[in-house]
Amino acid sequence: MANSSAVTVILLSAYYGMDDLKPVYFSVFLILYITIIMESLALMGVICVKKTLHEPMYFLVGNLAANGLYGSTALLPALLSNIFSHSHELSLPCCQAQIYTIHTYAIVEFTILAAMSYDRYVAICYPLQYQAVMPLSRVYRLIIFTWLYPLVAFLIVFILTLNLQFCEKTLDKLYCVNYSLVKLSCSDTSMVNIVGLLSVVVYACPQLIMVLYSYIQILRICALSSKESRLKALRTCTPHLLAVINYSIGCFFEIAQSRFNLSHLPYKTKVFLSLYFLIFPPILNPAIYGLSIQAIRVPLLNLFQHKNKVAPAQQPGVKWA
Repeated sequence: MANSSAVTVILLSAYYGMDDLKPVYFSVFLILYITIIMESLALMGVICVKKTLHEPMYFLVGNLAANGLYGSTALLPALLSNIFSHSHELSLPCCQAQIYTIHTYAIVEFTILAAMSYDRYVAICYPLQYQAVMPLSRVYRLIIFTWLYPLVAFLIVFILTLNLQFCEKTLDKLYCVNYSLVKLSCSDTSMVNIVGLLSVVVYACPQLIMVLYSYIQILRICALSSKESRLKALRTCTPHLLAVINYSIGCFFEIAQSRFNLSHLPYKTKVFLSLYFLIFPPILNPAIYGLSIQAIRVPLLNLFQHKNKVAPAQQPGVKWA
């Protein structure tokens, strides 16, 4: 879509704080990106190859890792390139593309986490009906929805942003986000702001309701169950709860550093707050699931230790991690 804006590049001024330690920042972010790639590909590869892992929960875990790779790739290659750039600029189309990928990453992440909470709810509250409620054909449709819905839903806000004219070009950030870019516009942004505010409700509320409903029902069942059943339910929910908490922390940090004046904070703290959302969920989620779920942990350890042992076959049926 054509954009008649006088501004053709966006200056990301937050990079100037890295000038004294460019090699250090570059090395740290490169190591983090390589770690995310290796973790995500290893987890997805094990889930694809091991037939014992061809179950709803594991397919959702694999998609969570794929989305983390998608989100981190929207940020880190451009970040690594900009660290050693003298201008610290992104072309306006590249900035807008980064906005689309980062925002859709966030929506996909929450949608997958909501689907995973429903999966745990069915597995714990209706274990005998689990296979009937969550057949693989339905799971495949659910996974397609978790990707297509965010990619299409964000288009409304994104198209409105594309039609804006920009008279300023400086963002005090390390990457482009929609809210910050809109503030640089000299066009009337009232429609973008209204639609953007309403879209937050559409993007977040259904998923939030699903997560809360699922865990309320799980807690209700646990209250009526034996101590052993409660511990078993806790074990199967712990990885998902950690992933939700990790995502929520990232959301809080992103909102705090985007909407409030944090100029009093040290530069390194602001960098940590701004990048947590796009680095720590992708790097921690594969570790959380890879270490806490034995069915995934054993094949992964065999992979990294270059052993040819096959993990013990698990009994068919519903498997609580």
